Amino acid sequence: QVQVVDSGEKSVQAGGSTTISCTFYSLSSRDFSMGWFRQAPGKEREGVVCINWSGRRVDYTDSVKGRFTASRDNAKNTLYLRMDSLKPEDTAKYYCAVGKDKSCPQLAESEFRYWGPGTQVNVSA
Repeated sequence: QVQVVDSGEKSVQAGGSTTISCTFYSLSSRDFSMGWFRQAPGKEREGVVCINWSGRRVDYTDSVKGRFTASRDNAKNTLYLRMDSLKPEDTAKYYCAVGKDKSCPQLAESEFRYWGPGTQVNVSA
């Protein structure tokens, strides 16, 4: 059974930065892509970024390009998301996920199978 441990809740002021992470257990993450999704109150969950198995290809949703940076450490089975220039509209619960294969065909929930419990990120104006 795959277990996932997220970093704790983050609270940041607008314009600030923070990093969240998640670690997967009982899984060799180097065989799969990984991603981050987020869900704001009253909204549907949306894809933020997908990073392929090697970390060499990273696909971001347009709203975070140039501000967010995803990375992974396969030796530690850990996925990171560095968030800079944060905006109040980035406030959401962020979910990490493991993809179904090595590549990132599209940033859709259907392409991912194991999910973390979610990390709340609050950005105040």
